[in-house]
Amino acid sequence: MMAEEELRTGRIPRFDSSSAKETRTYIETLTKPPGSLGRLEEIAIELAGITKKPFPVVDPPGILVFAADHGIAAEGVSAFPQEITGQMAQNFLRGGASINVLARQIGAAFQLIDIGMAQDIQDPMLISRKIKTGTANFLTNDAMTRQETIKAVHTGFDEATIFIKENGLNSLILGEMGIANTTASSAVIAALGNLAPESVTGQGTGLSPDQVLHKQNVIRQAFKTHTFSTDDPIDVLSKVGGLEIAGMTGAMLAAATQRTPILIDGFISSTAAVAAAKLEPAITDFMFVGHHSTEPGHRVANEWLNKEPILHLGMRLGEGSGASLAYPILQSACAIVHEMATFRDLENY
Repeated sequence: MMAEEELRTGRIPRFDSSSAKETRTYIETLTKPPGSLGRLEEIAIELAGITKKPFPVVDPPGILVFAADHGIAAEGVSAFPQEITGQMAQNFLRGGASINVLARQIGAAFQLIDIGMAQDIQDPMLISRKIKTGTANFLTNDAMTRQETIKAVHTGFDEATIFIKENGLNSLILGEMGIANTTASSAVIAALGNLAPESVTGQGTGLSPDQVLHKQNVIRQAFKTHTFSTDDPIDVLSKVGGLEIAGMTGAMLAAATQRTPILIDGFISSTAAVAAAKLEPAITDFMFVGHHSTEPGHRVANEWLNKEPILHLGMRLGEGSGASLAYPILQSACAIVHEMATFRDLENY
């Protein structure tokens, strides 16, 4: 294995334009008016280019959730205490969270990874790859060292590689859990885009308007402490990011190397996607954004990725929930290619 200070991102293959073109041509022969299935047709074409298969499949799906805590929670930027991270992790393991319900609904393999929770949970269903017990408070310190950040990216890469191969996955949904991670995500997006914190910082888990202002001010004050290299996502993640964000970044890179379509969830997931794209720009060809979060930073992240969310449901839960709801759309896109009749078929009836 490479030394921690050497970032390993894998080799991102090229989007296969030949397969995409073949699928587009085939769709034009289906028994429907040209373009009448709208974006569903474009999704099928994109999936063909991602998978290098003119007749793509996304079954079975897998959901990989990374859990970690954030030192910035000490500044009162969340409506909930830090202990909720561990409690929700236990809920995931019992199968009682929203993402568990949705995973069962779509028949997805599910795995929770502790990449940096403050609490130690002993459970055979939990993969413990803890880098440290939460990040430092980035108001006064770097959230992580550069080496810890790279280790978190590598951890996400390795776990996603194993998860995809062991379960024979044909699509990957990324989720997260960590109190105060919308604060970290807002800081990361603001730093990478050289934006004012208030333009990308929202209510998170349900803050009041005054609490949102406090959250924005905390990030603004933190920016006076740090100097960022905006072209270096590892630098930004290490100073104001989160372990689960870095883990998802690595997991996305791993999926792309295996030509596995990536379903991005909400704001935190899209923040990791931006970091991954900063490292390997070609990775955006392998991504779909499942839904549009009400967090203002999500719109900014999606614009940077040049992605239009599939669903608009007013959600802001995280966990991979919005991406899981969008997954059946990808299934349907594959189904029309596999199952619809062509006009030539009609001639043979």
